[in-house]
Amino acid sequence: MTPVPTAPAPSVAILGATGAVGHELLALLEERNFPLRDLRLLASPRSAGACLPWRGESLPVEPVGPTSFDGVDLVLASAGGSVSREWAPVAIEQGATVIDNSSAFRLDPTVPLVVPEVNGAAAFAHRGLIANPNCTTILLTLALAPLAARRPLRRVVVSTYQSASGAGARAMEELQQLSRTVLDGGEPVSEVLPHSLAFNLFLHNSPLQPNGYCEEELKMLNETRKIMNLPELRLTATCVRVPVLRAHSEAVNIEFSEPFPVDEARELLRAAPGVELLEDFDANRFPMPTDVTGRDPVAVGRIRQDLSEPNGLELWLCGDQIRKGAALNAIQIAELLQQGGQP
Repeated sequence: MTPVPTAPAPSVAILGATGAVGHELLALLEERNFPLRDLRLLASPRSAGACLPWRGESLPVEPVGPTSFDGVDLVLASAGGSVSREWAPVAIEQGATVIDNSSAFRLDPTVPLVVPEVNGAAAFAHRGLIANPNCTTILLTLALAPLAARRPLRRVVVSTYQSASGAGARAMEELQQLSRTVLDGGEPVSEVLPHSLAFNLFLHNSPLQPNGYCEEELKMLNETRKIMNLPELRLTATCVRVPVLRAHSEAVNIEFSEPFPVDEARELLRAAPGVELLEDFDANRFPMPTDVTGRDPVAVGRIRQDLSEPNGLELWLCGDQIRKGAALNAIQIAELLQQGGQP
């Protein structure tokens, strides 16, 4: 249930309204009955001119421009880093608060990086701009935070299994098309991703850095440190793109400063906000992408003692990348601001 707001209903703009996350933002605003005075849909000139359904009506998508943010109180931006760097300052100068889903501002020390269930209070330190974390980081911190609150973390090793949705709507469409090509005996040729994802997987396609890690893996390290206020946290990640339409999965190994009883960890995660415990050891049944697709919770299961480390636990999680990994988290930040008012 969405809390009753205490701040006046804002005028809202979605920047990047025609993308996968933009569509999800629009649907969630309606589904959660987010209080707003009016809604403006913005996109690049190439995508403008379309109409999207909203509360039984059809709203036009306008090309973003210098006057697009006149009278707008809140901008939900999901149009990529270069677009955010160009237009977020314009929106802020015109009086709007921007919640940005790109990576453009996440590591800026003056910009809060927020997962409401983990560090919601940080949102109120904003100066007009709040960053929405990377999808895999959001899912990971939801599982780490309740455990770290009980016993200090020493090291985290995570492997991700990331769906096509992380690369956008076109990548999802391509996975469907190329899967049909393979089933029909054809040769899949990818145009959106660097390799065909049909019946295949490959290491994450974000740019490789000089240290051998890809950009996505370093996002998990740096963003987790910032969100959890653990600047020295030792974390290493291996990110993999897998042939799943939407919802990411992660295998997480966590080392603590002392032993952590499995039953205690299980009960903490069962009670954690935004987390759903899903495990049946007798049936060998644990979270799958299909369990969380189109749903809010991050499903966690197969919590077990690490046999190689007495202070270690292993767990598995799945979460909808478009929903909690992007659009839902942004709207939850907006709801926080509405509940508490602007600082």
